[in-house]
Amino acid sequence: MAELPPANRLVRQPEKGARVPLGRVVLGYDERFLRRKRLMTEADEGFLVDLPETTSVSAGDCFELVDGRLVEVAAAAEPVLVVRGANLPRLAWHIGNRHTPCQIEADRLVIRDDHVLKAMLAQLGATVTHAMEPFTPEGGAYGHGRTMGHEHGHGPDHSHAHDHLRGPVLTLPHGLSGLHVQHRAIVRVEDEPELPDE
Repeated sequence: MAELPPANRLVRQPEKGARVPLGRVVLGYDERFLRRKRLMTEADEGFLVDLPETTSVSAGDCFELVDGRLVEVAAAAEPVLVVRGANLPRLAWHIGNRHTPCQIEADRLVIRDDHVLKAMLAQLGATVTHAMEPFTPEGGAYGHGRTMGHEHGHGPDHSHAHDHLRGPVLTLPHGLSGLHVQHRAIVRVEDEPELPDE
């Protein structure tokens, strides 16, 4: 096993032919979100990635070694669900409403293998099949390449008061399009409640 010099820079989608990568690493979706990690090329050459911050890496990006050479990133095949249906925008909305990463294509959606989402999508009329293929979902608006939950963009002096869902849950019968609807009361909750005067 050969050892390559470390990489401390990521080059986004370099021009083809300008600099030919010396090799490539094949990484799954979770593995393509990193800051510091030891990786192995397909030719069994090891190197340390040490980026300035945690970064979402896309297939086709390259790690630049300290000597200037490049190692290309490829997306590994992993278990996914391929979603097809007459109304893909509606299906994509339901997937997005659950903050689930989704690869959006003209005639299909691709999500990670999840039996709960598979059942929900089938109930919505989708055709859902299992596959093993690279997973390259859309990046999140606030996650800089990743869907990372919903960030409110608060500054450091934000008070942390939020509306949270509390109260009884009412589940309606299955007669309404086969979907469960939950109703919750919204109650204002402070993260740091004021203490009563003594």
